[in-house]
Amino acid sequence: MTVDELSAGLARVCARAGLGALSSEPQRLTGGAVMESWRFSAGGGAPTPQPPPRGEGEQFVLRRAPSLAFMEGRPYGHAVEAALIEAARAKGVTAPEVVAVLEEGDGLGSGFVMRALPGTADPKVILQCDDPGTLLRGIARDLARIHRLRQGDVPGGMPVMDYRAAIADLKQQFMDAGGDRPIIALGLKWLEDHCPEQVEPVLNHGDYRMGNLLVEGSTLTGVLDWELAHFGDRHEDLAFGCMAVWRFARYHRPALGLGSIEDYLAAYEAEAGVTIDPARFRFWTIYRTVWWALGCLKMAAQWRWGADRMLERVVISRRTSEQELDLLLLLEEDAPTAERARQVHEPDLLALPVGEATFGELAVAISEWLGTIKPHLSGHDLFQLAVARNALGMIARQSTFHAEWSSEWAENFLNGSVRLEGGWLSVLRREALDRAAIDCPKYPALAHARKKWTGEE
Repeated sequence: MTVDELSAGLARVCARAGLGALSSEPQRLTGGAVMESWRFSAGGGAPTPQPPPRGEGEQFVLRRAPSLAFMEGRPYGHAVEAALIEAARAKGVTAPEVVAVLEEGDGLGSGFVMRALPGTADPKVILQCDDPGTLLRGIARDLARIHRLRQGDVPGGMPVMDYRAAIADLKQQFMDAGGDRPIIALGLKWLEDHCPEQVEPVLNHGDYRMGNLLVEGSTLTGVLDWELAHFGDRHEDLAFGCMAVWRFARYHRPALGLGSIEDYLAAYEAEAGVTIDPARFRFWTIYRTVWWALGCLKMAAQWRWGADRMLERVVISRRTSEQELDLLLLLEEDAPTAERARQVHEPDLLALPVGEATFGELAVAISEWLGTIKPHLSGHDLFQLAVARNALGMIARQSTFHAEWSSEWAENFLNGSVRLEGGWLSVLRREALDRAAIDCPKYPALAHARKKWTGEE
């Protein structure tokens, strides 16, 4: 959809919702693994290419699906999500105000419009805040408020999670994606063997982590992206935000990149009046790591099927290797001591290329040329350029590393005939390191794993 088409649709929404005339073209916000976000202003006079200065029109954010096909198979749509956000806001959760839900006549597909809140969702900015301890406590407080909501407080249609059914669904996703990733297979088997008993369900946000939290200074100003909300175990929400992938550059601050898990859970317990179970916390950390690994894999399928042809989809699919690395670091805690003590051997170096340019060298050359046009781009185009160069880097590194999973390994881990002993842990460690080095060489957990498993700095 072009910017002109978006502007025309938003003008219709603004008129219908009484927001005034559209006063700036929508600007695509960067990030967002699933939905699109566009910032615009209304009520400030004639439209301008850029958002007008503060005071010349109120700021809003459009959240929409990249296509209607993208919404197929979801347990509820944007109208329910919008009503859920309003219900949470009414209960004191720091959530944005929804001012309009898209209708068919708007011509914008599926989504809704929110009043913009102050602050940023950029983790790089947030993690440099002056008082991370205060921010962490505020984040814990809002999560406890979300978990106070019960089924009578929210719109109908919120699914209630059945743990074993959810694991079975993950297993089916794994098979649909080829069933050839041994570490994910190992994780699925572990989940089946360690699934806890059901507890009284609370409302889970479902995606409560850095990147979906809006922050100004050291204060939480908004909880965003409620599309995965469901009723389930409170430990799931707590664990998800503490996954390594959501710490960004602050790997050694495991609670959202802001502090310790102990401090995070203590702040949550004080607000919620409950005691957190460490075993359940670990289960849900492993569950959501498997869940996100499969979520990343699914991105490639969505691109292939045409539900969303954005470049980010295919690149995010390669972030599966990040989650495999994190998953192995979690699962190896159960391996025999002797297996964990083994260090990983270094791979043989490939010979330097000669003759005509290799595919990897072609990729490097294109990436270098793209770097020359960087000064001429801005906004989402600049973000797309970074994504494109990241993809080219993967192609280049693929030609220098050897990392290939075996579907037979995966089957044996999935059925439990092979476990992390007899040298298998070392094999998986080596493969995980190589795949992560191809796909995400700057991923903070990679340096940690390399030092732990090989002794290298």
